[in-house]
Amino acid sequence: MDMVALELIRHLQQIDRENEYCIFVSPDEDDKVLSETGNFRIIRVEGGFYPYWEQVSLPRAAREMGCEILHCTSNTAPVRTSIPLVVTLHDIIYMEHGYLDLLAGNGTAYQKFGNAYRRSVVPRVVERSRRIITVSEFEQRRIGEFFRMGDDARLTVVYNGVSSHFRKVTDKNELARVREKYHLPERFFFFLGNTDPKKNTKGVLRAFSGYCRMNQDGTQLVMPDYESKALVQLLEEIGDAGLMNRILLPGYVANTDLPAIYSQCSIFLYPSLRESFGIPLLEAMSCGAPVITSSTSSMPEVAGKAALFVDPFKTEEITGAMKELSVNRDLRDKLIAEGYLRAAKFSWRSMAEKVLQVYREVAAGSN
Repeated sequence: MDMVALELIRHLQQIDRENEYCIFVSPDEDDKVLSETGNFRIIRVEGGFYPYWEQVSLPRAAREMGCEILHCTSNTAPVRTSIPLVVTLHDIIYMEHGYLDLLAGNGTAYQKFGNAYRRSVVPRVVERSRRIITVSEFEQRRIGEFFRMGDDARLTVVYNGVSSHFRKVTDKNELARVREKYHLPERFFFFLGNTDPKKNTKGVLRAFSGYCRMNQDGTQLVMPDYESKALVQLLEEIGDAGLMNRILLPGYVANTDLPAIYSQCSIFLYPSLRESFGIPLLEAMSCGAPVITSSTSSMPEVAGKAALFVDPFKTEEITGAMKELSVNRDLRDKLIAEGYLRAAKFSWRSMAEKVLQVYREVAAGSN
């Protein structure tokens, strides 16, 4: 279960003790992360392969439970159901030709299949949904333009939040524990890259390579959840195999350990090519990390004045931003202070309250 859906359910459990909820999960790890409450039941639905589970098993289970609304929280939904449908479209990047061109050359087989499934299902889901929730005004415009929705009242923006455990870690023992656990260097930039082309991992590596050529300060790049083999291939592609000596791959990082890493990094790097929201921006800001992010898509909308913005397609700009934030203490302090203020404007409780209002409007028969 993705984090946004999990936070939505947990906060609905806190604010709505009146309506009855059925949480449909596949019988795997999804049913281990939630607990039932008085008006929230967890329904385990068998079904095997995900498209079959979503298109056949899920609507059948919802019908059998007598659901008055079906909210699907992760971009896709059943295309045939008589139950009023609410869908959360986090983004429609998988419908955009520029991204598909990137994916064709760099994406994994799993990513390519997932995007093909979404491209098949989402247009029909958009047509059938009573309400469509998305996570930023930027994405609202993109969805409206792509599907020619105009000012369709069905399309609603509900911002994501940031979890309460993301805050500046000052406890020396906790900082030392996390540093030792992941073998963190004394000085490092933190980058949550992955194999999805939109994360701009190759651009970040090129930019960091440029930084290392100009600076002999020993700064390393920490990249969790990234495999050594994939990294070696990227470094060969950018022509700097020796950069491996300046990169730490700690593997899987527990979510509960992330605040201590954000709190110790010199810079948090988030120069994605495309994001619908960008939750890690808020996580880093909540922990006092100065942020470099992109001047494109939703990132200026989310970051406000609390980040140093770059063109993600220009690696020299990313390199320059790394250098500027490394030496300009006044700018670092300003961004950190602005970051605390910015992150405080987003909460999962607020998100849940707005989604609950959508449910009420759909149940009442309005758009």
